[in-house]
Amino acid sequence: MKHKIWTMLILALLTVSTAQGEVFAKKTKASSARQSVEPVADSLQLMIQAGDSCMQNYNTLEALKYYQQAYAMKDTTEVRIKLADCYYKRANYRQTADLLKIIPTKDLTHEAFRQLAYSYQKQGDNDSFVWWTSNLISQYPMDGEMTAGLITALAKEDQAWKGINYGEKYFKQDSTNILVNRALADAYFMDRKFDKSVALYERLLQQGDSTFNTLYSAGMCYTRLDSLNHAYKCLIPAFLISGMQHPGCAYRLGVVSVDLGSYEEGLGYLDLATKLMLPDTTIMKAITLSQGEGYYLTKQYEKAIEAWKRHLDYNPTSIATYYNIANATYYCFQNVKQAKTYYERFLALARKEPNPNAKLTEMIGQAEEFLKKHK
Repeated sequence: MKHKIWTMLILALLTVSTAQGEVFAKKTKASSARQSVEPVADSLQLMIQAGDSCMQNYNTLEALKYYQQAYAMKDTTEVRIKLADCYYKRANYRQTADLLKIIPTKDLTHEAFRQLAYSYQKQGDNDSFVWWTSNLISQYPMDGEMTAGLITALAKEDQAWKGINYGEKYFKQDSTNILVNRALADAYFMDRKFDKSVALYERLLQQGDSTFNTLYSAGMCYTRLDSLNHAYKCLIPAFLISGMQHPGCAYRLGVVSVDLGSYEEGLGYLDLATKLMLPDTTIMKAITLSQGEGYYLTKQYEKAIEAWKRHLDYNPTSIATYYNIANATYYCFQNVKQAKTYYERFLALARKEPNPNAKLTEMIGQAEEFLKKHK
């Protein structure tokens, strides 16, 4: 009996000891886990705080390093948005979009949402800009800047009518936003709703928005409505704002002036428009000269002569070009008459050179010999 009691007591003690050991083991394991997690969490926060501090000082280079380390530790929405913001401010729009497009839109901050949309626009992806901006506006309908951007982007896709829907919806809530009014007026114009377009341009002018685009576009609208006096009054200040350098405005102003009976004034604007529309002389000199040489070296002699002749339109005192045309005309096409004409023009300029070099002296001698031979 006594032996039985001792056996039961030993078993009870063993049971208690085992249970206490299991509890101790669990506590030790939990404590160890907390110790391993807390340093990671602390390090993550330290990295984020360091990045934030750098961003406050506009040091995006150092901030990027800290945010990248934080992102490597743990991919969270907070870290993604901060890293994307840093990339955006460094004009790395592809990385910005890649980070933000995965985040559910309900978790994006307003600024992050804008950066996502603008990242696609800055990469020239108009379709994606339209997609993300329309989603943004569904959450932030009074974001006038994004609404204006969406209207313009849709107009680029030949969907001005869709942009008008967004613009009119915004206009009902706020009719004073200049950015939205500009975009909506342009959309009306592209959709050939000139009466609505001109009304908005007039509103913009009354708001003090006397920019070139507003004045010029208003003038264009008035011409479509055959209101020439109003068109003239808008086009004149627009042309002055452009520094009298906008060829389209000069042309339109010339047409309107002539139609109003101011013939001399109109012809003056049309003449100026013609001059403004001519390509840059310096650039065309280089282009036509290179074309001539390229065609000649590839044995496309007819094209070479045409290019050299165009070069003379921009550089009529190019001595060597007259000589090149004469040579190519005679030796490639046996056109003696045209060769003589260009050799004579060459000599007329070459003989005026006060100190001709050896090469020019040789060219003069060959031209004179040719002309003597073909009198």
